[in-house]
Amino acid sequence: MKTEVPDYGTLGTAVLALSGFVAVNETKNLLGTLKRCLRARGMTYHKLGRALGLSESSVKRLFSDESFTLVRLERVCAAIDMSVADLVRMAAGTREAQTFSLSLEQERTLASDASLLALFYLLLNGRSVEAAERRLGLNPRVMRALLDRLVEAQLIDIDVKRRIHLHARLPIAWRPDGPVRKLYERQVRAEFLQGPFTGSSEALSFHSAELSPASVRILLKKIDKLAADFADLAALDVQLPARDKTSVALLLACRPWVFSMFSAYRAKAAA
Repeated sequence: MKTEVPDYGTLGTAVLALSGFVAVNETKNLLGTLKRCLRARGMTYHKLGRALGLSESSVKRLFSDESFTLVRLERVCAAIDMSVADLVRMAAGTREAQTFSLSLEQERTLASDASLLALFYLLLNGRSVEAAERRLGLNPRVMRALLDRLVEAQLIDIDVKRRIHLHARLPIAWRPDGPVRKLYERQVRAEFLQGPFTGSSEALSFHSAELSPASVRILLKKIDKLAADFADLAALDVQLPARDKTSVALLLACRPWVFSMFSAYRAKAAA
């Protein structure tokens, strides 16, 4: 049986060159990831067309026909400050779980030392060892010891050129009853919600209403989608230099709840 090879003038070429022969669904996955990245960057087809020197209808046709050359794919990626290699890595990640889980023993290791957890967090966010060392105010000897502990916990590898290879990715789904959340969750919630949420990069919106079970399910799906968008943005920005980023936290929560004021009225009515 003869295997058909994709047209080397189209998007298949880019994937073939970067990650070997792939099936059609891999190309669709790559395009789907590219569309999500464009949305995350606020890049509309109209804006992308201006960047590429094409009409909006031509850009739409590129996506519908999947008729990208490698050069054009590079230009599309460049328009949102990423490389084709970045796109392929992100597309590979979309086939895996949206969140990454650590073993219980790995969580215990991180929870045992605040400096170790802080270093791991900075490495996950794309900081170099040198930048993390400066950020945490550690001397080289302490840094080497912490890195050795991360290697021992199988959270990272260090190659012969002293380059770090992570065995985890953002976002991490900490165990609800695990050691990290038990140790830090209450403190994190309290500190995070203490802010005034009045800055240009801040937002706080609280809503309460009576919803049907069907509406609650829809709402939870939308929350999951927003969490996925946050993860996409983090993946896009992980390679940016530290000076071009700031640490941002997003708290998403939803549960059946009645304000205590109304609970008191209900208690009186039932009496």
